[in-house]
Amino acid sequence: MKAIGISGSPRKEGNTEFITNHALQAIAEEGIKTELISLSGLAIGHCTGCYACQTEHRCVIEDDLAPLYDRMLAADGIILSTPVYFSASTSLMKAFMDRTGMIARQTGNAFKGKVGGPLVVGRRGGLNFTFAQMNYWFQILQFYMTGASYWNIAFGRNQGEVAQDQEGLETARSFGKNLAHLMKHLRT
Repeated sequence: MKAIGISGSPRKEGNTEFITNHALQAIAEEGIKTELISLSGLAIGHCTGCYACQTEHRCVIEDDLAPLYDRMLAADGIILSTPVYFSASTSLMKAFMDRTGMIARQTGNAFKGKVGGPLVVGRRGGLNFTFAQMNYWFQILQFYMTGASYWNIAFGRNQGEVAQDQEGLETARSFGKNLAHLMKHLRT
């Protein structure tokens, strides 16, 4: 089994990667392989709504998305994480969600039955809206989702600040442990 965490922050090694790694560590403690993927610096264009994925069984836009989509297909568990930008996910994460979601839905619900959920980091506002926005993506793609000790949010703005949010860290850990439990349970 394998779980991947995909950080949609344009900043490398920031709060979003930190909290994602924290959840992945909790999963790894349960004997599941993990991998962190950062979208920072990658070219991920927006979905054009061309529906070529219906017949091509892939996205025809030539950028950095295809190998990431393949890694998602190979994973049993998927975490998507983002910082809050104007009360929503980053445009990078939104483009990633739109494109991977469209391909999955147009090619037989490729993510159906996988385990997953979001993690959101923000300074003050917009966390719950962003969390809900990302939850809708997981739900429509028929992921199995689990709860945590609180909503999957953490507070931090400047690099490293999220490490001071003890409740956010506990939530990410609880989320990771629950994902691992569900992944294992579905395998038996």
